[in-house]
Amino acid sequence: MRRLISSFIGALALFATPALADVGADISSEPKCAEGSCTLRLTAPELLDRAQRLVSEHRFDEAGPMLAALENAPQLAMEREFLIGYSAVEQGRVDEGIKAFRRLLAKYPEQTRARLELGRALMLKGKTQSADYHFRLAQQDSNLPKDVLDFVRTVRSTIRTQRRWAFNMDFGLAPDSNITNGTNAETINVNLGPITLPLALDEQARRKSGTGQFFTLGGSARVSLKGETRMLIEADGSMTNYSGKAQDDQTLQLAAGPEFDIGAETTMSVQAVGANRWYGGRQASRSFGVRSGIQHNLDWGSRVGFTLDARRTVSGFNTGYSGWQLGGYASYERVFARSLIGSATLFARRDALKLAPYASIETGANLAIGGDLPLGLTAGLSGGVSRAWFDKPLAFLSSKPRSDWRLNGRLTLGVRAIRVFGFSPSVSYNYSSVKSSLTLYQAERSRFRFALARYF
Repeated sequence: MRRLISSFIGALALFATPALADVGADISSEPKCAEGSCTLRLTAPELLDRAQRLVSEHRFDEAGPMLAALENAPQLAMEREFLIGYSAVEQGRVDEGIKAFRRLLAKYPEQTRARLELGRALMLKGKTQSADYHFRLAQQDSNLPKDVLDFVRTVRSTIRTQRRWAFNMDFGLAPDSNITNGTNAETINVNLGPITLPLALDEQARRKSGTGQFFTLGGSARVSLKGETRMLIEADGSMTNYSGKAQDDQTLQLAAGPEFDIGAETTMSVQAVGANRWYGGRQASRSFGVRSGIQHNLDWGSRVGFTLDARRTVSGFNTGYSGWQLGGYASYERVFARSLIGSATLFARRDALKLAPYASIETGANLAIGGDLPLGLTAGLSGGVSRAWFDKPLAFLSSKPRSDWRLNGRLTLGVRAIRVFGFSPSVSYNYSSVKSSLTLYQAERSRFRFALARYF
């Protein structure tokens, strides 16, 4: 990996950000000497040009005072920050260099050369997942020379085959308008043979607001097996705690199986999957099955993916909810504007549950966009819609099978420029709505999350 990074440095020398390339000051100033002392007056562009030349010659001690003096030239802050970051990394102060490149990209997220150098610095620290994120954004720049683009692809391929583990976690507060995910209706109509009577709903079945504390974590590990094959192990879990425990919710999922490359740009995995969910202090469900996925990288930072998931679920509340759950997903992702990633997903699910009134087919689509913004902000916006049809009617509620329209949306704003022990603050808003043909299942929900997150 280190040898590859060294080769990457040579490739980067072929590519400079336009801002740096255009400095090009013609240094014609001559020192003025009088009474045994000489002075040299330089304009800010001339000083930057000299500093840049010294840095390119690895004369960092001489360039340092000049870069410090350029603090008084805010119009050249971007170029100065780049040279400070590059100098720090080249002298082994990688953490300092990473901070400098992050400061630069917080204001100028379109600067590809700085993003490439940040990716290189992150690789030197062993943070390959974060490095791959920045390389993927940089890869979208159509102005990249072919040699640099080829190296970026090679580096990303090497990261994919050599990455060993990844881990992330977040925690915080979660105000929620509907922690029961219940209806706002006070009564529903019940069919009793030839007559229909209104039935008052218990408070536990109706909408209830609250504020919880949440904690989520996720991680993966790859263990080399033979040739291009690796054992992919993934785990993720979440916990939300409310006052009392009637709505407390915990989930845990484990997946393990082989992952292997099909050519340079395609990866496939087949995993055994097991999951548990506890709700209100009781085991709500457990499931086990298999999941298979394939991803193919296209040119210019785009990729497509397909996933199939089949698992057997056993309900802890009602055996009628037990059965097979089958799902298929197709997604497309693309990098654009050098700092944003957009995605579109189509899906179809079949819940073949024991009791036909609870069995259903659901199809839908989701759209999402997110990435880095100026001022050190990150943002994400997503939304989706789906339609669900149930197999048979619930006799006591309707003579027709239930059908739903389901809507969801999410807006997230984070401040990566702020880091406390590696954690960055974020706030997100989630909205969901179920427009059901049965009043009992109609629900609206608004959730905020105020979180601190870290990606290892």
